[in-house]
Amino acid sequence: MKNKKRNQSLLQLGLVVGIAGFLNILGNVFFTHLDLTEDQRFTLTKPTKEMLRKLDGEVYVNVLLEGQFNAGFKRLQRSVKEMLDDLRSQSGYVSYTFTNPGDGTVEDINARRTELAKDGIVPTNLRIKTTEGTEEKLIYPYAKISYRGRTEVVDLLDEDARGNTPDEQLNTSISQLEYKFANALHKLSSSAKEIVAFTVGHGELNELERNDLVRNLRAYYEVGTFNLDSTSVIPQDVKTLIVAKPKMPFSDRDLFLIDQYVMNGGKMLWLIDPLNVEIDSLRTTNNYVARDFPLNLNDMLFKYGARVNPDLVLDWQCSNIPMVIDQKGTIDLFKWYYFPVIIPTADHPLVRNLDGINLYFPSSIDTIKTKTPVKKTILLATSDRSKIQPNITRLNFEILRYGDEIANSFDKKQVPVAVLLEGEFPSFFENRVTAEMQQNLRQIDQGYKPLSTPTRMVVVADGDIARNFINGKTGQPLPLGLNPIDRFQYANKDFLLNAVEYLRDDAGIIAARGREVKLRLLDTQKAEAQQTLWQLVNIGGPLVLLVAFGLIYSWLRKRKFEKTA
Repeated sequence: MKNKKRNQSLLQLGLVVGIAGFLNILGNVFFTHLDLTEDQRFTLTKPTKEMLRKLDGEVYVNVLLEGQFNAGFKRLQRSVKEMLDDLRSQSGYVSYTFTNPGDGTVEDINARRTELAKDGIVPTNLRIKTTEGTEEKLIYPYAKISYRGRTEVVDLLDEDARGNTPDEQLNTSISQLEYKFANALHKLSSSAKEIVAFTVGHGELNELERNDLVRNLRAYYEVGTFNLDSTSVIPQDVKTLIVAKPKMPFSDRDLFLIDQYVMNGGKMLWLIDPLNVEIDSLRTTNNYVARDFPLNLNDMLFKYGARVNPDLVLDWQCSNIPMVIDQKGTIDLFKWYYFPVIIPTADHPLVRNLDGINLYFPSSIDTIKTKTPVKKTILLATSDRSKIQPNITRLNFEILRYGDEIANSFDKKQVPVAVLLEGEFPSFFENRVTAEMQQNLRQIDQGYKPLSTPTRMVVVADGDIARNFINGKTGQPLPLGLNPIDRFQYANKDFLLNAVEYLRDDAGIIAARGREVKLRLLDTQKAEAQQTLWQLVNIGGPLVLLVAFGLIYSWLRKRKFEKTA
């Protein structure tokens, strides 16, 4: 009888061990989890999942974030691993390793750093507190993704991340991990870098004025210029065409090229100033009247569903300008209502989680009903204390004298200054295609299209949103969005990069860019006040539970044996 019970127990133990081993093997082969978090931080977006399932080759990710870090970077390291596990759960082609570029001899480390620098990978200086003081070390918060013989570098740490504290900045970086990995894989899946082009020939921003935007775009795209006068068609290889602050009119031929580009699915980013007004113009005269730029674009944009009005939008929420206030040359800063700071409030991935955007003499935008289904989404709008000024109003600095006295005149709310248009656009040249236009189309073996395929465009009523300031001493361009007066980095660059990304992103991967992981920090004051209480709970709680379990277990055994006696 004892041998039978022993064999039965051994069999049961063997079954438990076997089942546990089998489940462990399944867990290594098929990764899955149940996401119970409020912000669904461990759930990939649908476009990312679809892209991963289309992979047809090995994807190797080498994460350079290995070594001894502080708590913040350990959290980033752990989040990267969790994200890669999520990616691997959708595609068996994904594999990864973590390596430390600081391992090895001094010669090995220096040689490795030189190779990494060639890929644009530069280290971050990290300070670590030790028992002997503070130690500084160079770390590489980067990952290198290899697929189809090509490699893409992913910067895991956002230098321009939102937030005022290191924890908030780190949290924003973690929230963007899915987008960064998915976007890198999407680019590696493409046969070549996609093309983004700026129109030239109409007084648009010059090379120096758009320098920083072009530099940032070139990290992801082939960027060039496009002169409409020198071509008979805008090729569809141009994924996004940017019109950045033109000052001279577009001819009917130019408009026809753009129109048919849109009809064939081309994406447009319109950065338009309807009025000719600059801060320097006001400084040279006591009274200045803003004149219309003769762009010849109003009717086309109206047909597509947006009207950029010839007015100026003022906002109580604005940046500053310097003014001399006395004969000694003393300079003070004043709120300049013509330079609004727009805080995005729209729940759209293009603007979600962005910081303030600084505009310069923007105008208002109206959305227009179209004959075809076009969805209009207001991306940027002013605050609840705004004002619209007609273009016939004389401009001067007298407005600075009144201060709070004119606050009641700012009675407009949420004036649109940027809009997204999506859908099937009607051709601007419907029933007005000339014989010359038809001839040009025949030469390139194309026919006229009166209705577009589904496409998108963004219209911003401010061309200066894309212009970087120039350092007056060195002549070098400053980072786009950096206001040298306020000494604050606004999110102009992030908005434009998002806009280009959203326009050309047919896969919808940018949806992951709008993900927000909530930062739940301890209340330090409350934690210090209740320190003793929680120490007792953490130490005494397990002991109380252990004693209670022992007493209950002894009582149950005693009761069991009393019944059998």
